[in-house]
Amino acid sequence: MGVITYDFEVTSPISPARLFKALVLEGDKVYPKAAPHAIKSVELQEDGKLGSIVKINFVEGLPFQYVKHKIEGHDKDNFSYNYSLIEGGPLGDKIEKISYENKFVAAADGGSVCKSLMKFYTVGDYVITEDEIKSHIGRTEGVYKAIETYLLANPHVCN
Repeated sequence: MGVITYDFEVTSPISPARLFKALVLEGDKVYPKAAPHAIKSVELQEDGKLGSIVKINFVEGLPFQYVKHKIEGHDKDNFSYNYSLIEGGPLGDKIEKISYENKFVAAADGGSVCKSLMKFYTVGDYVITEDEIKSHIGRTEGVYKAIETYLLANPHVCN
């Protein structure tokens, strides 16, 4: 098994507290509303405690039926959230899991920056390509942007 790490950042006009609440604390309610064209439902086990599994079910017609995340940790006071993609989606037979370490920090303009570290745990001697990494990042950014658009259009949500 190999481990490949990759850092990336996503900026948003939404404050760290509000974005964290939408993506992490109320994600099971927000995701399907923010991206109904992609996300059918979110199933949360054990109310999001450490070790809980989050299953995101996608609408028919998308390349993946679902993904499962395992919550590795979160700190609502410091707006950090760590989880691993452990099943479904892009994992296939070449990637064992993808771990994410996310921290939402305030930006100078009143918005936020999500600083992320991704760790790809590959199977055997498989080497993940730059294009595969960019594809994973693109999907992650797509989720952030869908939530951001939803929050901008619904200023009463997650305040």
